[in-house]
Amino acid sequence: MATPGDGLRLDGLHHITMISGDARMTVDFYADVLGLRLVKKTVNFDDPSAYHLYFGDEIGSPGSILTWFDFAGVGRGRAGAGMIHRIQFGVADDDSLDFWAARLRVKGYASTRRDGSLLFEDFEGLSLELVLADPRNRSLRAAHPEVPAEYAILGVEGARAYTNRAWEEAGLLTQTLGFTHLGRGEYALAGDDRQFRWAHDPPPVLRGRQGAGTVHHIAWATPDADQLAWQQRISETGLYVTDVRDRDYFRSIYFREPRGILLEIATHAPGFAVDEDPDHLGEELRVPEMYAHLRRQLLATLTPLVNPRIAQREQTAGS
Repeated sequence: MATPGDGLRLDGLHHITMISGDARMTVDFYADVLGLRLVKKTVNFDDPSAYHLYFGDEIGSPGSILTWFDFAGVGRGRAGAGMIHRIQFGVADDDSLDFWAARLRVKGYASTRRDGSLLFEDFEGLSLELVLADPRNRSLRAAHPEVPAEYAILGVEGARAYTNRAWEEAGLLTQTLGFTHLGRGEYALAGDDRQFRWAHDPPPVLRGRQGAGTVHHIAWATPDADQLAWQQRISETGLYVTDVRDRDYFRSIYFREPRGILLEIATHAPGFAVDEDPDHLGEELRVPEMYAHLRRQLLATLTPLVNPRIAQREQTAGS
C-alpha cells in the first residue's frame, strides 16, 4: 500500500453522496428493495428545504454509507468526465448474485449477469453493480426481513469514475492520498478493516450534467485526530481545500481533484447515534441546530417519509 511521506493514512471509504428528485422512491429502493437501513433523516446544510437521507448497515458504519440530497422534482442528470458513474456493493458469493437477480426482477428492475457481478440501475438511472466482496473486508450488513443474512449487501466495495487521461496515474491519489495504483486506471485504498477499489474510465462523448441519478461527491474516512493534518497536506499541493465543516455526525473538509471529482475527507466521530437511540435510527426528522427554529415549518412542507423499520415493526406487532 502506498502511504504519504508524513505517515498520514486514510481509513478507506466513509460515504458516497448522490442527488435524487424523489425522496419516497429513494427510501423505497435503497431501504426496501436493496435492504439497507435508513439511518438518518435530516436536511441539507445548504438548503434546509431539501432532505439529506443516509443509508447503511445497522449502525451507519463508514464504508457502508450512501447519502442523498433530495431536490424534489429535479431533472435527470448524466454522468460525464469528472463524475463517478458506478457504485459497487459487495456480496458474499454467486448464490447471492442469483438471489439479487431474482429479487430485482420481482421488484421490476432489470439486471445483467456477468462473471462475478450483477449490473443494474436504480429508479433514476444510477449505475449500480453487485460484486464479490473482498474477503479481507469486514462485513457491514443491514437486516431486512425479506433478505436472508447470507445474501445481504456487505458494504460499498468500490466506485468507477469517468476522467480524461483515465489510464495515466493520478498523482493526487497515489502521492498525496495514499492509494495504490494497480494499472490501467485501477486503484486500491486500504483501511484498517476495509479495502476500497477505485477506477477511472474514459468518459463518454456527451458532457456530464449533475441531476437526479448522479453522484455529487465521495468521502474518504480519517481518524478524527488526523483531519487538520490532511487539510494542510492537501493545501500544500496547491489545491483549494475548505475549512472543517461540522456535519453533526462527522466533520468534513472538501476539495476537487485535478480531474474534476469532488472529494471529501470525513471523520469517524461522533457517528449517527449522537442524537438518536441506535434502535430507532432514521425514524424521526433530525434538524441541524442552525435550522432548529424551522423544525415545525419543515415538518409541514417536506414530503412525509416512512422508515421501513417502523412499518415492519408495526406489521410484526399486528400479526
